[in-house]
Amino acid sequence: MIALISSRCKAFISVYYAYMLEYRAEIILWMIAGAFPFVMMEIWAQHAGQALVNGIDRVGFYQYFFAVFLVRQLTVVWVVFEMQGDVLLGRLSSFLMHPIDPAWRHVAKHVAERLTRVPFLVGGSLLFFVIYPEALRQWRGGVGDLLLAGMAITLVFMLRFVMQHSTGILAFWTERASAIESFAFLPYVFLSGMLAPLDLFGQGVRTFAYWTPYPYMIDFPAKLITGYRFPQGMIAWHFMILCAWFLGMLIFNRVLWRLGLKKYSGMGA
Repeated sequence: MIALISSRCKAFISVYYAYMLEYRAEIILWMIAGAFPFVMMEIWAQHAGQALVNGIDRVGFYQYFFAVFLVRQLTVVWVVFEMQGDVLLGRLSSFLMHPIDPAWRHVAKHVAERLTRVPFLVGGSLLFFVIYPEALRQWRGGVGDLLLAGMAITLVFMLRFVMQHSTGILAFWTERASAIESFAFLPYVFLSGMLAPLDLFGQGVRTFAYWTPYPYMIDFPAKLITGYRFPQGMIAWHFMILCAWFLGMLIFNRVLWRLGLKKYSGMGA
């Protein structure tokens, strides 16, 4: 059984990787469109100048927002738009006839797209360190930090995928599931650390933010990449919260999927 699942996953990923290579120019444009963290980097770096802003200097902002860029590029998800199209255009009917959950198709497509981005991310990273060599000279993160960041980024991608897939399932009841996702994207932007490190927020905002999954999606892995020194036990605590959010959303997703399929079959599909 494990060998069968593995072979199917390899087949899906290889097919979608070849598909994504055909659109690598478009992927570059998507990456450029995701360069918003560099805009915020320049704003905060200019604000800091030669001083400190809540303990963060100009180079610290360079490093943080570069890490934010990497996290965003490796965790971007668009499954809600594909789910909406599958349901509204009837493509889901043929997918349901195959002996595999249609969600795995979307997972494979996202993983293949991520593999296509890697060469461009490497090139972009080298260019960044050429432009901002002081960011590399003062880099504090080590191999262990990068390994932890890789684990966190993997969990973040899984969580984001399940959350957005759940929103996509709402297409069984509404034709505007993507509009719901656009609305849900707002707290993600403001509470995740995309606009600024959460250390710069007021205590009340930080307390509220940490009750949501958003700070663990960008701020946490970005800090791991840069070698940020968390208080004792906080890294394990953040990983536990990420896992808890993922398991909770996965259960919700499966329940919602079954309800959606009943609605879909009830419409004669």
